[in-house]
Amino acid sequence: MKFETLGSRIGLYLALTLALSSIFYALILTSGHVGGGAGLYVLGLMWCPAISALLTCRIAGLDYAILGWNWGETRWELTAFLLPLGYATVAYLIIWTTGLGVFGNKEFEARLASVFGWTNAPSFVVIAAYFVLNGIFGMAKSVASALGEELGWRGFLAPHLDRKFGFTGGVLVTGVIWTLWHSPILLFADYNMGTQWWFSLACFTVLVMSISFPLAWLRLRSRSVWPAAILHASHNLFIQSVYTPLTSPSGKITPYAIDEFGFVLPLVALVVAIWFWRHRRAAVSIAA
Repeated sequence: MKFETLGSRIGLYLALTLALSSIFYALILTSGHVGGGAGLYVLGLMWCPAISALLTCRIAGLDYAILGWNWGETRWELTAFLLPLGYATVAYLIIWTTGLGVFGNKEFEARLASVFGWTNAPSFVVIAAYFVLNGIFGMAKSVASALGEELGWRGFLAPHLDRKFGFTGGVLVTGVIWTLWHSPILLFADYNMGTQWWFSLACFTVLVMSISFPLAWLRLRSRSVWPAAILHASHNLFIQSVYTPLTSPSGKITPYAIDEFGFVLPLVALVVAIWFWRHRRAAVSIAA
């Protein structure tokens, strides 16, 4: 069977992604935890889009270079690293200053001090060291997992959908697919903050749809998949490993406000999405 049309390539890619992902859905849902299998189940799931993209290129006779392996201009990678740090900082400052959550988590800080061997150091020193070290060396680990998704979603799928539907349509379709791909572990495992499923899903959907805009914009503008991988990695790192753990509850409202499943971050990300959408003409379309 030949895969000469955009539709046939997209269909093949999605079929492969679903087939491979189903293996890890089963493992995660059986364990009931995203961290099941010592975290290897979710890592395997995150690499299913990349493996599917590579298989699609192989089966359809496409050059692997279309996935955007080239590094390109470093300014785009730097932008990708700083952007999530910026919007996450804004979101959590809103949370902390409005009382939706409290800055500082004694249990988390004590655990960090113990791990670092700095049990007598002031909390602000431990937090600052963790922030810097995690921002540098934690990024290497985060990129290694985020690249698995981004080689698929932005390396392969985004350029194909951009050619088929244009920038806005392509981003929206990618965002819907990306949301649906996450949904099984959100609804049936513990990839959430423990709030009602419909609330977590609604907030997460807005967030994913929103950050799909800068991810696609940077992929198309830079002609490289690395900015998308770095943005995704930076997003996961600072939100999941830094800002959320450093936030203590301020009553029952906090789980509804923080992280990717609360309402504050998606609203801030929506503003970011609007900016990139308004500047969509600067994202140069590339041949898939």
